[in-house]
Order: sequence, then C-alpha cells, then structure tokens
Amino acid sequence: MKNAQCKKCLYKFFKKDIYTIQQFQYRKKPTYKWSLGFFKKLEIDEWDSFCEKCIMFYSKKSIDAWKKLKV
Repeated sequence: MKNAQCKKCLYKFFKKDIYTIQQFQYRKKPTYKWSLGFFKKLEIDEWDSFCEKCIMFYSKKSIDAWKKLKV
C-alpha cells in the first residue's frame, strides 16, 4: 500500500522511497544551514516528503539560487 505523498506533485509512494531536504546535509555547497533558510522561504520543512523527481527539482533550484548569490 502506498502510504506517503509528495508535497509538490501529490504523487503517492511507499514510505521507503521518501526523500526530504535532509538529504542536502551531505552536500558541501550550498551548506545545509543555507539550504534550510532557502527552503523555509518556500514553506518547505526539513521533514516534508517528496518523490525522487521533485527532490531533484528542488536540489537544482537551490543550487541555482545559491550560484546566483555567489556571482
């Protein structure tokens, strides 16, 4: 039974396939602290659930925003 739902696309999936922005604590840049602030502005909490496609979307979006700040 699919018992989790992506916050962005509302796709339902199995709990074992959940992604959260906590995955971003393992990347070096941007920092996790910066990422938390960025996602807070988008009203995304570190415990919100996403499917793989949507977490990749937000990963790219955050990296692009961080790069624009560094330019």
